[in-house]
Amino acid sequence: MDLNYQVHIPADFHATSRVWVYQSSRLFALSEVFAIEKVLNDFTAQWKSHGTPVKGYANLFFGQFIVLMADETATGVSGCSTDSSVHVIKEIEQLFNVDMFNRQNLAFIIKDKVQLLPLPQLNYALNNGFITGETLYFNNLVATKEELLSKWIIPAGESWLKSKLKVTA
Repeated sequence: MDLNYQVHIPADFHATSRVWVYQSSRLFALSEVFAIEKVLNDFTAQWKSHGTPVKGYANLFFGQFIVLMADETATGVSGCSTDSSVHVIKEIEQLFNVDMFNRQNLAFIIKDKVQLLPLPQLNYALNNGFITGETLYFNNLVATKEELLSKWIIPAGESWLKSKLKVTA
């Protein structure tokens, strides 16, 4: 699995650009990927904040994660423009019958694939060695371009899961 996603992040966006990561409840089929890319491209082309165009970026990574980015050095993103971005994600949910807002599903890279683990099963996975401190974890709470580039895919032991690893060790 090629984890070099950073090459797809636009270099001309400021490091403080706001980022939102939405994780799908399943991997998208190739035909769905093309349709989602069109929806995302259409959205970022018309994304506005109080009538002013937002310098926006959207992409689907690993067939399962939608990353939206807004460079606020150009135009600040207000409540209404954030609402419009949530609306497009809800539209994708409905079009493809997926859940994009379930924060109870944790994503890891296991055996070279993205694997989702429901939060209630975390302790079992830790206690049985399915997840270790070295297991790569998708930290979907990254909030800036800088964090996306350096802290999105990290070892579980470097995330909020660190305290859980100590409990089970």
